[in-house]
Amino acid sequence: MRVHVIAIGGAIMHNLAIALSRKGYQVTGSDDAIYDPAKSNLESASLLPSSFGWDAKRITADIDVVILGMHARANNPELHKAQELGLKIMSFPEFVANESKDKKRIVVAGSHGKTTTTAMLMHVLRKMDIDFDYLVGSSIAGFDLSVKLTDAPIIVIEGDEYLTSPLDLRSKFLWYEPHLSIITGVAYDHINVFPTWESYVDTFRKYIDSHQNGSKYFWYAEDETLAQLSAETSVLNEAYQTPNYTSSNQGTILHTAAGEYELQVVGKHNLENLRAAELVCAELGITQEQFYKAAADFSGAGRRMEKIYSSDNQVIYRDFAHSPSKLKATTSAIKETYVGGVLAVFELHTFSSLTADFLPLYKQSMDAADRAIVYYDKDVFAHKKMPILGAEYIAECFGDVSVISSRAELEEAVNAGITAGLNILLMSSGTFSGANFDMPLG
Repeated sequence: MRVHVIAIGGAIMHNLAIALSRKGYQVTGSDDAIYDPAKSNLESASLLPSSFGWDAKRITADIDVVILGMHARANNPELHKAQELGLKIMSFPEFVANESKDKKRIVVAGSHGKTTTTAMLMHVLRKMDIDFDYLVGSSIAGFDLSVKLTDAPIIVIEGDEYLTSPLDLRSKFLWYEPHLSIITGVAYDHINVFPTWESYVDTFRKYIDSHQNGSKYFWYAEDETLAQLSAETSVLNEAYQTPNYTSSNQGTILHTAAGEYELQVVGKHNLENLRAAELVCAELGITQEQFYKAAADFSGAGRRMEKIYSSDNQVIYRDFAHSPSKLKATTSAIKETYVGGVLAVFELHTFSSLTADFLPLYKQSMDAADRAIVYYDKDVFAHKKMPILGAEYIAECFGDVSVISSRAELEEAVNAGITAGLNILLMSSGTFSGANFDMPLG
């Protein structure tokens, strides 16, 4: 099969291209710009385009399918040429769904914890020597790609509610039609796509309706929205609770009727994610003891509650957290687990977090920290063509936080916290404008 990937430089798209090349497909691609690590990864796989930019001449009649990335626009000249030639054009979730039509599909959805829960499932299945494919939104220890498509009988998919493609404005997860799934929770996000809370909830209602006949999904019992949606549906479902656990500086001790299990994951929300993963694995014939022994050394997904430094008296974590519910869960996890003061730092970087009407939802989301900093880069507002928010308004929305817009001032504040021995939590989907933090040695 010959495949052309428009917007091949994306995080998922370049991994998909490499996975298809490994499968034996003839793969080409294009993008207007490609940065590392995608650039180096594509070059190593001999898939890096010879030049950047869009060129309709790349699109020829012998291409079997054109895969359209979300980064591409509807007026893309390569897309127009593919349409003129009548070629098959698919979004990446549509393509993955098509490649997985004969597999048992396990999908993890929810406003928070999707990547981590998917990674938990992948970690356990790999340690149990179960053959499976996967699609996940981050780098996972033990896996060199975030996409694998082979002849495996099972696929584990991180189900994103964001848009499918410029041509298809439905949520990605509506393509997958799962046999088993998890919904971790519903908390308002993606205000640029879902302008109202009702529209956001409705896409999860549609996701539940998309399940296969005879399928089953697991949902967090304390989520009132999921409780309502689950009461409305005829799809088989089961609620799960927060497990019984004890936190320590070394991690977590999980208490079950069958015994105690020592784990590296920390925080109430991560234990809930792990419980959901356990229930899915039970449907695959994996016992509780087998599951928790396999999960014992799971330490997280890339940039999801990732411990980047640890000593007897201090830890430093970074996390992809960007929505109010994620900030609250992650900050609380660090405070409840580790002795000592906590400095939590959050960067306004996503469209939602830069939107004035969305910001009040962050109220008290960082209250668990002993000191909280909200950082923003004025250039990000300019790049996204959004009005700059005032520091006083940001502080009013969050509560007891310091608001910083200078990289140098941010570096000084965080480095002072590191030197003082505080536990540090760095939360962003960006890079804090490339700030240099003085990480301790060791």
